[in-house]
Amino acid sequence: MFKNHPKGLLAASLSNMGERFGFYTMMAILVLFLEAKFGLSGSQSGLIYSIFYALIYILALAGGFIADKTRNYKGTIFAGILVMALGYLFLAVPTPTPVPNKTLYLILTCFGLFTIAFGNGLFKGNLQALVGQMYDNEQFGKKRDAGFSLFYMFINVGAIFAPLIAVGVRNWWLTRSGFEYNATMPALCHSYLDKGDQLTAESITQITGFAAKFNYSDLTAFSNDYLNVFNHGFQWAFGVAIVAMMVSLLIYVWNKRGFPNVKKVVVTGSNEKVADADAIRIDAKEIRQRLYALFAVFGIVIFFWFSFHQNGLTLTKFAKDYTDLTQIRLNLGFTMLEGAELFQSINPLFVVLLTPIIMGLFGWLRAKGKEPSTPKKIGIGMGIAAAAYIVMALGSYVSNLPLYQAINPEAGGTPLVADSLVRVTPFLLIGTYIILTVAELFISPLGISFVSRVAPPQYQGIMQGCWLGATAVGNQLLFIGAIFYERIPVWATWTVFVAACFISMTVMLCMLKWLERVAK
Repeated sequence: MFKNHPKGLLAASLSNMGERFGFYTMMAILVLFLEAKFGLSGSQSGLIYSIFYALIYILALAGGFIADKTRNYKGTIFAGILVMALGYLFLAVPTPTPVPNKTLYLILTCFGLFTIAFGNGLFKGNLQALVGQMYDNEQFGKKRDAGFSLFYMFINVGAIFAPLIAVGVRNWWLTRSGFEYNATMPALCHSYLDKGDQLTAESITQITGFAAKFNYSDLTAFSNDYLNVFNHGFQWAFGVAIVAMMVSLLIYVWNKRGFPNVKKVVVTGSNEKVADADAIRIDAKEIRQRLYALFAVFGIVIFFWFSFHQNGLTLTKFAKDYTDLTQIRLNLGFTMLEGAELFQSINPLFVVLLTPIIMGLFGWLRAKGKEPSTPKKIGIGMGIAAAAYIVMALGSYVSNLPLYQAINPEAGGTPLVADSLVRVTPFLLIGTYIILTVAELFISPLGISFVSRVAPPQYQGIMQGCWLGATAVGNQLLFIGAIFYERIPVWATWTVFVAACFISMTVMLCMLKWLERVAK
């Protein structure tokens, strides 16, 4: 599979697996952790989630600037792994729930999230730039798109197991502590501690029945104990992410010498004289054209990322609120895998399974002289993403799902029970995730490839940072999805993302000829 590709590609991919493990751990449990830990509403946790994911990507600009300025990509990547591990350590330290000082503990949690985001900024874009440098020669240049697809596939191996392990560790800790998993119980416990007997009769009946299974008659004591154990399970999952980061660190250090060294860049027309025959020379006018093309693409993909990364926010909440999770229970003997977080393994699993198929399709088209250009592939991917949300919109509309306020105990609604008629099959989400994964394979690895091909050599790090910065802007808008999800019919929420993806596709295809010309 890696034949005819640079030797460092596999090592770089494996070095990135720890970051992906942590990323998908956070995507699976961060929103649910914030709600269960602090009793935050969906919009409040969604705002923190969107800011965190925006920082993960926007701080890649700072990481790219540092690496480009120092020309020390390898050292910046090394520092990023260490800083990320430190951030996960902040979150993994056990703290009581309910917290004695909500403001203080929320600030400490946000500090840990910022540390992870800063480390990611030092690491992610610069590793992508390093991979791009492996293809900056005639021997490997034509394999760039395929190389980044392989890179993307292998880094997602770590992502497959992250949600499964996060859920397994959380549920194992619940079982070990004498409880069992219940998706609605953390919100009910927080509501009872806030409102007591003023909670709706249906909610009190549900929490009373669940507490009786563990011989609790005092609902206050049960709520405190269940929340404490539930959230300690999440913190154990953050601890596993630290182990994954250390594995990546060892792989990176072991292979560091085999990665390419940065070449000197000379702008044509400058007064600088360079004796180095290997130095890269580039015209100032060409630099401007390349930058214009890159920033045009950056602006377009904002709408895609705003839609795609709902998989960690509104789609995860949909799994918890409206999906029959009993259909996807996995009994591993020592623990039961059950929970909305499990859906986060579908995307990386199908990244790994579908990448060879997509690469085979492009290879077949290439042999016939019909392979789409990289910009055209990105535009097609945006149309595929729109199709995924059309599936969600139709499924939600046909199922006649109730408004979120009607099932949210904090809004006075009745929490859903396992046998409720409004629970939909998990295959609705599974099908949507598969289609979104195909869209991702047309956009994310090929977008990174496009940036590495078009970016001026002296700006490789910061341009990869700008690609991630566009992702950051899209992520910053994620909370809008949470607001729609809580205030309008569910099917209408998905329609918003259909429109966003179609807008992205249309604008991308309108600029296609210009982008293809610049990328040659």
